[in-house]
Amino acid sequence: MYGPNFTFLGVPACDLDKPETFKGADVVIVGAPIDSGTSHRSGAKFGPQAIRMGDYLPHDGERPHLALRIDGLKSLKVVDAGDLMMPPGDLVSSLEVLKAATEKISRSGAIAVVLGGDHSIASADVAGIAAHRGKGKISMIHFDAHADTGEVQFGALVGHGTPMRRLIDSGDVRGDRFLQLGLRGYWPDSKTLDWMRDKGMRSYEMTEIHHRGLKSVLDESFVRLTDGCDGVFLSVDIDVVDPGMAPGTGTPEPGGMTSRELLEAVRRICLELPIVGIDVVEVCPPFDSADITAILANRVVLEALSAIAKRRSSETYSPTQNLLDR
Repeated sequence: MYGPNFTFLGVPACDLDKPETFKGADVVIVGAPIDSGTSHRSGAKFGPQAIRMGDYLPHDGERPHLALRIDGLKSLKVVDAGDLMMPPGDLVSSLEVLKAATEKISRSGAIAVVLGGDHSIASADVAGIAAHRGKGKISMIHFDAHADTGEVQFGALVGHGTPMRRLIDSGDVRGDRFLQLGLRGYWPDSKTLDWMRDKGMRSYEMTEIHHRGLKSVLDESFVRLTDGCDGVFLSVDIDVVDPGMAPGTGTPEPGGMTSRELLEAVRRICLELPIVGIDVVEVCPPFDSADITAILANRVVLEALSAIAKRRSSETYSPTQNLLDR
């Protein structure tokens, strides 16, 4: 919707209104350029474009992964449907458009990778996949500085502070199969935390992750995510990373993960879990510095695609093995 029309790193384009253009695709990338759900700094509607262009290499549709020794853009059939038409100021209608799009992608057999946009989009992109796969059949792992489980936001049910409550209240995702990593700061309040506990959610605050170690937390998380669910949705709010490494976001909160920690976590999740959908949200280019937040979000997508490709191959991967011996 905003700026020139180009695809993610040069992968082929497709049209969601023409099923033949994404027939047989493993992954369909789609942009959700809206920030009507923000509560502070706006600009995330420019996120999809920034994520697509966040790279210093030629946009030639190939990226061989150094560690995994596989090219996710070549080993998988990846296509880009461009940005959905999401009229500014009409959040409810825009989310319906996104829900319909991710349901269509899921029914085609592909993984939807949604480039946000603010985090209100999670209430729609996950719901669309659940409409295909079944309510309560998808577990969710959610990286964020904020819980996004508010009952309302400025009197509205939809916004980037409420999507996780909407997903649980609707039954699209079970509360006891909903995990959050990286929470910190000064929200939510006790009433909301009590609701989260009563729904069976598991939320890892940054201090717990620091003291226990990210590996231990992920080990524990994977057991729950794969219990009684057919697939996992990965939602990454870029503000899970410390704003010193990801300043271009609407609600920055100091004390977050490093970019390396996030990328390694995404790699492991997509290597070991049956991913059925992904969103990367809250990249806010007007507040970015030297494009470092957009580049990080671009690499989150690449890391996920590379790991999914590796999981589908017959090759093994050991993070402690010498690179040249893999």
